[in-house]
Amino acid sequence: MAKGLTPLSLGATPGLIWGYAFDEATGRARAVESCDEAGDAFRWFHLSLAHQGSAKWIERQADLPDEVKELLLGSDNHQRALIDEGVVGCVIHDVERDFDGRDSGQVGAIRFALTARMMITARLHPMRSADIIRNRLAQGRRIDQPADALDLLTATVMEGVAAEMRDLSHDVQRAEDAFLDDLNSPNTRGLIAIRRRLARLQRTVEGMGRVFRRLEEDEELPEDMAPTVEKLSQRLQSLDADALGVQRQLRQLREEIDTQVDQRTNQNLYILSIMTALLLPATFVTGLFGMNTGGLPWSGSGHGTLLATVTAFGAAGATYVALRMMGFMRR
Repeated sequence: MAKGLTPLSLGATPGLIWGYAFDEATGRARAVESCDEAGDAFRWFHLSLAHQGSAKWIERQADLPDEVKELLLGSDNHQRALIDEGVVGCVIHDVERDFDGRDSGQVGAIRFALTARMMITARLHPMRSADIIRNRLAQGRRIDQPADALDLLTATVMEGVAAEMRDLSHDVQRAEDAFLDDLNSPNTRGLIAIRRRLARLQRTVEGMGRVFRRLEEDEELPEDMAPTVEKLSQRLQSLDADALGVQRQLRQLREEIDTQVDQRTNQNLYILSIMTALLLPATFVTGLFGMNTGGLPWSGSGHGTLLATVTAFGAAGATYVALRMMGFMRR
């Protein structure tokens, strides 16, 4: 927790989780405990939407257009962006955290509204990026203009995605090494788990990419934010390319494993077919001599069983020679 802040500060905004005001001259952050304490400086308020006070405070903000207020307080979590009266509002995805500070693996939505004098971020559940941003601001990260706040928020989310992408790439590489060394070869369940995590990251990156393309194409985007939005859009394209690279790695590994499984299956079927072909004549001989009919050869001989057995093995041997001559035993 940053200095000077308490959980769900009991200031004018009960839903305030943390807040900072930034000095106009130095851009340095100063922690505040209420939304009215910051004065005219650029402010960043992070709110909990689980607290009723947050919704009431947002509704009272005259600087926020109605559409932006609806975006901040809405229940629809798909990633989107809008610009109304120069105010940028977005919903982007991030990883939720448990109350003990560990990533839960669940995807949640972080909502923000950015004006010329204020950044408002709001969430329903604890988010990974919010904790990282708070720590960076407490450690002296500068915010000189609204575009810096947008850059810090989005870059922090993308850093988390990039770190997960690297972990996935390493997991795929380790699985591939194990497969090539034939040691602890990966199973289908493990690869499906990797694919599930990758799909979640791809949806996050693709959604954020659409959000920033939407901002780039909007003529109402403030001019001072355009370079930052363009830079972030390019970084998202790079992340999307990284995700596609991991996907290709995973697909290639799956194809190699499937090929190996098919080869083993074909080999087993081949062996089974050869065994069936070898035993078929012998089975015919034993079946013939097992009939309870008169006139069977060697039925009156003391060595009849031995002769029938030799005949069965002889038939199997003749079949083997025939298969060799026909080329079926050369695999």
